Amino acid sequence: MKLENKFLLENKVAIITGAGSGIGREIAREFARRKAIVVCAGRRRDKLDETVRLITSENWVSFSVPTDVSKKEQVDQLVEHTLDKYGKIDILFNNAGSFQCLGPVWEVDPDAWWQDVRINLFGTMLCCHAILPFMIKRNEGVIINMDGGGGTPGPNIGGSGYGTSKAAIVRFTETLAGELSRINSDVLVFALNPGTVNSEMVRHLLSQKEKSLWTNHLNKVIGTNEEAPFTACAEASIKLLEIASKELSGRTFHSDTDFDSINKEKEKIHKENLFVFKWVTNKMVKED
Repeated sequence: MKLENKFLLENKVAIITGAGSGIGREIAREFARRKAIVVCAGRRRDKLDETVRLITSENWVSFSVPTDVSKKEQVDQLVEHTLDKYGKIDILFNNAGSFQCLGPVWEVDPDAWWQDVRINLFGTMLCCHAILPFMIKRNEGVIINMDGGGGTPGPNIGGSGYGTSKAAIVRFTETLAGELSRINSDVLVFALNPGTVNSEMVRHLLSQKEKSLWTNHLNKVIGTNEEAPFTACAEASIKLLEIASKELSGRTFHSDTDFDSINKEKEKIHKENLFVFKWVTNKMVKED
């Protein structure tokens, strides 16, 4: 996919999941401003329609497809509807996420824990599974998966379902990039960490005062200069797309990443396998 100029998204068809609010809405609006055709997916029709109204009020093109990404038949319908209407899908941003299960492992509801994992991880997989055959056939396309608490930052204490699913998404991204490389595909895949945003999800967690022991890390960020603005991830996505290349495929970046530096160092990043999960070996390291 050629993405060289400031209108890199012009006439590209982009599916944004979780586009009904927060970060997803801002990504959808920013892509539309860059003249992409934006397909807004999510579970809440009223929220999706509000996003579409915001976009179309600025004379950009967008439509909504209510979708629960954890349900294969709905994801397949999303893809089928988009292809029927526009004949292609250039970009997939797997932003939809769930963090409903708060508390230590021994206290949480296992079904609620699994639902977070199902939406975050399985939903990401289902969207990739449905869209990749079409991208691979055209030999072009970009997928961005949403990293988050527990992915690259470290353990999400009190949020193990959300955290481990996000960690898995990072490794899934690396694995998917490797699989695409093995078949010599030009389709690219990345993960992006948005930072801590004062989102609807975060406000819901903070409202559970009886579980404040497990939200200390959020209280230390929200309302401070460490809090990331909603627009940061959208702006980072644009910068990432501008430098997207095979050397960087499979890597995870942050919303405040210096993408100019990344572009200059992409050969080194590829050669030294940087911006990926590291692994533990059973080899002892000798001290000098």
